[in-house]
Amino acid sequence: MRDDLTRILDHQELFRGAPDTLYEPIRYIMSLGGKRLRPVLALMACQLFKGDTGKALLPALGLEVFHNFTLLHDDVMDKADMRRGKPTVHAKWNSNVAILSGDAMFALACRLVCHAPVSCQAAVLDAFNDLAIGVCEGQQYDMDFETRDDVSMAEYMEMIRLKTAVLIAGALKVGALLSGVPAKEIQPLYEYGIKVGLAFQLQDDLLDLYADEAKLGKKLGGDIRENKKTYLYIKAMELLDEVDGIALDQYFKAPVPGNLFDGIAKVKAVKALFEKVDVKSHCEREITALFAEAEAALSHLSPDSIDPEALEILRAFGSALVGREF
Repeated sequence: MRDDLTRILDHQELFRGAPDTLYEPIRYIMSLGGKRLRPVLALMACQLFKGDTGKALLPALGLEVFHNFTLLHDDVMDKADMRRGKPTVHAKWNSNVAILSGDAMFALACRLVCHAPVSCQAAVLDAFNDLAIGVCEGQQYDMDFETRDDVSMAEYMEMIRLKTAVLIAGALKVGALLSGVPAKEIQPLYEYGIKVGLAFQLQDDLLDLYADEAKLGKKLGGDIRENKKTYLYIKAMELLDEVDGIALDQYFKAPVPGNLFDGIAKVKAVKALFEKVDVKSHCEREITALFAEAEAALSHLSPDSIDPEALEILRAFGSALVGREF
């Protein structure tokens, strides 16, 4: 499945047109690779319900194009300079290019999703639109939280449900719908996707600070530099004493550092506060609990509707996804 996706994406005929100044940034971001997990999950879900993955291939590709579209715009909003170890589109060209090429990518994604068979096209488009709106809602919450100092853990988990987990769960739902399975049988798989998506984002929070920088493809501590209220920050604020809590709050009220040296100093100081209350271990335990809930959701799938071998492949994929290395 992944080989078929890679073959089509690498060929890049989908991303050619005029003016070239519009399409070149699209080809650039799509050429950077990435995990391509969302289209793979869609194809896995189709296979799980014994569907024809060939008919699901183009809509699955639409999910990957949509995901990369969100990255173009996210990088502009976050002022991020690196993506997958390479300059972001707005850094390589400019923000206007990133916005307009991103808009074109959204239209291209819709075109690909519309290749769903007529028998399930309406349901697939509804699922795609739901996940697209959810991602936008999550991104807005994420930006809102940057200027608030009272973000609760419940609010944060809802934000990442929308921004990250809904796209993973939605990819599974789209793939399942493409198999022709009745919508009522899909809910356990959707719940699995939500829980895996939440665990995936919490793992991302950890990787941002504790990963190997070369493997991560961007500077460590980006969330701290940008004053992002992640799980690590919120849990630390819950656990730190009053003096250290005030210190952490002041770091996150300070303007985003204007130079690399200031950024390094800020990351180092905040990381020391996080380690005072071992928020890394708290986050790891939450990831383990979420993945256990995800596994439990799969037990509610109808055994008669699914391919047991495909179920084991999905389980292994989900486990690898949540268990990414630092």
